[in-house]
Amino acid sequence: MKWLLSTLLLAPVFLFAQEFKAYNNYDFVPGNKILFEDDFRSDQDGEFPTHWKLEGGQGVVNKMDDDEVLAITKYSSIYSPNIKNKTYLPAQYTIEFDTWLDAGYDSNEGIFLEFRKGKDKLGGIYTNHSYFECYFGTDKLQGDLPAAIANEAYHNKWHHIAIAVKDAQIKVYCDQYRVLVVPDCGFKATNIGIGGNASEGMALLFKNFRLAEGGGMNMLGKKFTDTKIVTHGINFDYNKASIKPESMGTLNGIVQILKDNPDLKFEVGGHTDSDGEDAYNLKLSQQRADAVKAQLIKMGIDAARLTSKGYGETKPIGDNKTPEGKANNRRVEFVKLTK
Repeated sequence: MKWLLSTLLLAPVFLFAQEFKAYNNYDFVPGNKILFEDDFRSDQDGEFPTHWKLEGGQGVVNKMDDDEVLAITKYSSIYSPNIKNKTYLPAQYTIEFDTWLDAGYDSNEGIFLEFRKGKDKLGGIYTNHSYFECYFGTDKLQGDLPAAIANEAYHNKWHHIAIAVKDAQIKVYCDQYRVLVVPDCGFKATNIGIGGNASEGMALLFKNFRLAEGGGMNMLGKKFTDTKIVTHGINFDYNKASIKPESMGTLNGIVQILKDNPDLKFEVGGHTDSDGEDAYNLKLSQQRADAVKAQLIKMGIDAARLTSKGYGETKPIGDNKTPEGKANNRRVEFVKLTK
């Protein structure tokens, strides 16, 4: 284990360096109510994360550059979110996380997600460095990774995995690519588990796990009459105002709404949780609102149709005493301007 820890600390860091233009056609929009989220920052380095249940194998939280990550350290390791309600999956939901795989892994080594009803396993999704596979009952479907991110190009860098489930349909994304669509998986899960197959001394990691209810922006192409849109799909680097590329699914949706409604104007509102100093949160939320406004202008929206304001922690929509409440409070809102 000491060897693994030192390897992670010395490993080169690959953040999401793709240009935003690579995500021009990205259409994944996460759910608008966060049910569970964990970035492992509340956990002690070298320990198992407190918000998860260990069901098999091993895992340990490690520090990697500015992030905390969960290192999967054995074959058939499996963890489940520590959620009180054991039947927490709605009919429509999204799952997101970032994953890292060392070079030298064989085709059996990778990360997997289990869909379950109670303790019964209904199906799952598995990925290594070359493909995604969804198995359900006796059937399975496979989608190969695009050459730009497959095999050697996959190793030793972070990849963003996004999964959208609506009733029996499953869509799977890796970075900016939609890699697999399952039209009808034939099951309705109530809970999930996540894990992986890892060789000793090699890094199989994940971080920034999020489970949210809902997904998609159903108002596209329609006359916009709501007073505001609350989004959790515009994400930033930790304690920074730099927008992550996977935010483009939500940003693309906002741009389309503005194009479909040429008289519509928005205030872009930035909101934080209550962690940290009030003044710092207010400043950071303003910087993030400004960054979103600037990105929308780059995407062709007239600056006169947008204002920006940071609210810090002053307008919570969730309980700042719980991780899920804090996650729901960290958001960007688009409030309709009437003048």
